[in-house]
Amino acid sequence: MMHRQIKTRAAAIGALGLGLVLSVSAHAMEAPPSTAHGRLQFLRCASCHDISAAPSAKIGPNLLGVYGRKAGSLAGYSYSPAMKAADFTWDEAHLDRWLTQPTSLVPGTAMAFAGISNAADRAAIIAYLRNPVR
Repeated sequence: MMHRQIKTRAAAIGALGLGLVLSVSAHAMEAPPSTAHGRLQFLRCASCHDISAAPSAKIGPNLLGVYGRKAGSLAGYSYSPAMKAADFTWDEAHLDRWLTQPTSLVPGTAMAFAGISNAADRAAIIAYLRNPVR
């Protein structure tokens, strides 16, 4: 009888340990997006957009400080009429929708970009845009 109780307790402890491992693994998968990963993913954007305090001349607007900025409002950049008429501020939801498919958010935009289907990559780019890692 005692041997059976020990085996039952050992099995329960083992299951508890496995549960903790699975819980930690699941939590790690839900970890906030990494700005370092976002910096890497931003390379997709870097051919057209800059994100520096001393921007170079690129085809798209500088994205430094884009999070929290009104859409189509960067001084000195010539936006499309559709983007000038956009009435929202760049936040997570708008950036995510934009990065998924720009034309679904702003029909008529001049930005020729198919979008990013991977949600984790989009979240990482948004994290990077919020806090650019140098």
